[in-house]
Amino acid sequence: MTPSPTAPGSQLASRFGLSDRVFAGPLARRLAAKIEQGLEQVESELAVELKAADPLVDATSRYLYEAGGKRVRPMLVLLTAQLGSGANQRVVDAAKALELMHLGSLYHDDVMDGADRRRGVQAAHQVWGNSVAILTGDLLLSRASVIMSRNGDEAMRLQSETFERLVLGQMHETVGAQPGDDPIEFYIQVLADKTGSLIAAAAQAGAFFSDADEKYTEPLRVYGEKVGVAFQLADDVIDLSASPADTGKVPGTDLRAGVPTMPYLLLARREDDESRALLARIDEGVARIADGADPAILDGPLTELRDHDVTEATRELSLKWTRDAVDALDVLPRGTVREALTRFAESLAIRSS
Repeated sequence: MTPSPTAPGSQLASRFGLSDRVFAGPLARRLAAKIEQGLEQVESELAVELKAADPLVDATSRYLYEAGGKRVRPMLVLLTAQLGSGANQRVVDAAKALELMHLGSLYHDDVMDGADRRRGVQAAHQVWGNSVAILTGDLLLSRASVIMSRNGDEAMRLQSETFERLVLGQMHETVGAQPGDDPIEFYIQVLADKTGSLIAAAAQAGAFFSDADEKYTEPLRVYGEKVGVAFQLADDVIDLSASPADTGKVPGTDLRAGVPTMPYLLLARREDDESRALLARIDEGVARIADGADPAILDGPLTELRDHDVTEATRELSLKWTRDAVDALDVLPRGTVREALTRFAESLAIRSS
């Protein structure tokens, strides 16, 4: 019998993009209820952590947090904690810190990308300006460090290494591949650093701070990083979608802004005349947009790119990274935690189908 929408596990399944059947059994529902209870604690404590005496700081730091989000990283922390003793205070602190790191990076990313909106609201820099948005991101990242420091040196090492990779990923994306770099390998590394590192940290943290078996830590790190890459590759396909109503943005947003995505990089490797001609039209359109032309001039070429087999190849690549992520879970015991992690990975990749 399918659980009702209010049954334990329904909220968790919905946030993870899963079907309720993952949490259908009695033991699984109890586990889901524990995770949802932990998430409520994370949300409650985050509200306190984000409260500031200064009205401006209070408004800016809470802005994107209150705009929503699925809280995927805290949920991953709480889920993998079920491999150990469950959601103790160290686990909750790690979940809060990693969510604040994610939030802080969004403020920075939106400034660097010139994004207009985030989570259905105006981007913070559109409301308060670039400087305030950047400083708010810095403040959130600082707060994450304070929270993580409560868990000792190992926690600070995890937080510091993750933060370093976030910065390196953004820097490399901004500067671009250098002579001698393989563009596709370079791009995959950027995705692993910018997205995969934080998901990997979340998957590791839950197990580590719940005193789960040490043999789970490295497989969970590998799983999280590969899930992050799969997620971004699926986004590259979604970016070319012809349904703005479904995706919430104009098709080809990244490419119109001159940001290369995997379909474009794969197209650049093609030797046939048709692919070369399409690549030239895209490059010309991007250059003209940079000079002030209407972004709509790329509508035709981007439709062709969407229908080109390099986009299907990107979808297949996303599925491959998903399969590799799931394979990394082989060492985990069979049960709801492993199944939920598996379905979560698969749900991210099939978004582009």
